[in-house]
Amino acid sequence: MGRNRKGSLVSFRPDVRVVDCTMRDGGLVNNFAFTDEFVKDLYLANIKAGVDYMEFGYKASKEIFDPEKFGKWKFCNEKDIRSIVGDNKTDMKISVMADVGRTDFKTDIVNRKDSVIDMVRVATYINTIPAAIEMLEDAKKKGYETTVNIMAVSKVGERDLDEGLEMLAQTSVDVIYLVDSFGYFCPEQIERLCDTYLNVGAKYNKQIGIHAHNNQQLAFANTIEALSRGVSYLDATVSGMGRGAGNCHMELLLSFLRNPKYNKIAVMNFVEKHMLKLKKEGVVWGYDIAYLLTGILNSHPSSAIQFIKDKREDYAIFYQELIDHAL
Repeated sequence: MGRNRKGSLVSFRPDVRVVDCTMRDGGLVNNFAFTDEFVKDLYLANIKAGVDYMEFGYKASKEIFDPEKFGKWKFCNEKDIRSIVGDNKTDMKISVMADVGRTDFKTDIVNRKDSVIDMVRVATYINTIPAAIEMLEDAKKKGYETTVNIMAVSKVGERDLDEGLEMLAQTSVDVIYLVDSFGYFCPEQIERLCDTYLNVGAKYNKQIGIHAHNNQQLAFANTIEALSRGVSYLDATVSGMGRGAGNCHMELLLSFLRNPKYNKIAVMNFVEKHMLKLKKEGVVWGYDIAYLLTGILNSHPSSAIQFIKDKREDYAIFYQELIDHAL
């Protein structure tokens, strides 16, 4: 069943929610070693910009991940978030992400009434959906808004995806995310996938979100394509900061959205103060031919990340290596 486009270039939709993932996806670039000044300024910039949710990082297990090797936003302790936001007496909501199998959710995610966090986002692969459902129902029981992100969906067959979406849509989850983990999809594919997600969402009264990666310089294009189909929750990061090629740029998204509550100037001021400094300090993310190659081959970006770390420039040889590895 096809769908009509929702809204037009000159309209705005009250159902749209912008989610800032700079500290969570961007934290994968620098092991979450953000200064308190960076985090506080980002929090204030997002409030001024009208951003709806700010994701502070992960609720990762300290049994699996050594706190000595990561910044505090890998773990998002309650006291650390409160040191930035206090009781968060603002319109912007706070979110964290929890990976299936990598979080002690029963103990580390406390009851909502004792937390400043509003929303728990669960990340899962298609084959761990039953474990994701347990986490989602636990978070909902504790009083949180919830989303679920099915990762690496470009590697999932149509039948498995349909079955996984049906299973998730029958839970108490609020939002189901379409995630382009490898930056593989083009807008035409996003259009078809969005229709699949939105049809399930309409059937079970769920909202749909989009989380795009920029391997083919299509994160923004894919995000606004999803928006035009009727997707409501839009993930973005300041300067596109995120693992590998990064994500949809917040500056682009806020400039595109027609709702007058969104203000790109506050984000641009933050870029001037903090993001340019990070780049000068040698923190590396963003489009590169190496990421283009893993994107078009639907491959995990880890090999491209290593290629760039090794300061290699032999793109044609790297392309052949990727093809040989895929055979």
